[in-house]
Amino acid sequence: MGTRLANKTAIITGGGGGIGGATARLFCEEGARVVIVDPSDRGIERVLGEVKAAMPDAPIEAINADVSKESECVRVVEAAKAAFGGVDVLVNCAGVRSYEPLAEAKEETWRWILDVNLLSYAFMAKAALPELRRSGKSSIVNISSTYGVYGRKGMGQYDATKAGILALTRTLAFEEIEHGVRVNSMCPGLIMTPFHVERLGRTPEELLAEDIDMALIRRWAEPREMAYPILWLASDEASYITATTIMADGGRPVL
Repeated sequence: MGTRLANKTAIITGGGGGIGGATARLFCEEGARVVIVDPSDRGIERVLGEVKAAMPDAPIEAINADVSKESECVRVVEAAKAAFGGVDVLVNCAGVRSYEPLAEAKEETWRWILDVNLLSYAFMAKAALPELRRSGKSSIVNISSTYGVYGRKGMGQYDATKAGILALTRTLAFEEIEHGVRVNSMCPGLIMTPFHVERLGRTPEELLAEDIDMALIRRWAEPREMAYPILWLASDEASYITATTIMADGGRPVL
């Protein structure tokens, strides 16, 4: 067990997913008190089971919530305060996607993706800021995507929200540094999450064995490989880092 987040309480949205779940486990290993938030009971149960199997006494709580609604974000923060006394770290990792060319993108899809992928980040930050400011040495880590920086065809709605996250991160960093709140973002590349395993209909072992040409490292990343840079940004080791974006993509953009 480590101590890089000792005595800190972290909220992780999208905590029932691949990156969020891996981050929750690593945070617990490094001494944090963790609240995972997800609308999926299945995802929450999977992550809680994995964490408790490895660390039966881990201080981790789970909340089923729809963070696209501001009132739910307030409820999450209040629950974290009730469970652990405050909030020191917020990891915004909630996300949905749609495979629609912009010429065919539907209004309801736009609103759904904007609500979850962008507004939830703003709502969670707003709800958590009083506690983060009170902490005095706190951190927000927003999970974007390499496609928030680089373009492609077919997922313009998703990519637009991911670009918005980067702008939100920079502005929030400028506004909150006087209160001791650092705000950074991370852009994952090709990550072998349960979503992709299910979508592609292949085993994790098969995917990891692939030689791919979408990154210099020529393979998928495991979710834990994303959790480590998130951990660093959340910890006091990154005390001089704010308004920054880390590209955790295996060298993907240079191809």
